[in-house]
Amino acid sequence: MASAANTNLNAVRETMDVLLEISRLLNTGLDIESLSICVRLCEQGINPEALSAVIKELRKASESLKASETCTN
Repeated sequence: MASAANTNLNAVRETMDVLLEISRLLNTGLDIESLSICVRLCEQGINPEALSAVIKELRKASESLKASETCTN
């Protein structure tokens, strides 16, 4: 039983490593934790395109806030 659990854990790690490498090649800017959250959300049924749109909007908002902070300082 423990061997099957180890095999499954190794498969999950390998899958995440591959996904992280793809993410880096595509310059998504996602770290392993963010990518893992995105994968879990997709596994729960969240539309990947909608998730991508939300991430892009959050990045735009963050950049806008940073820019406005820079202008006021």
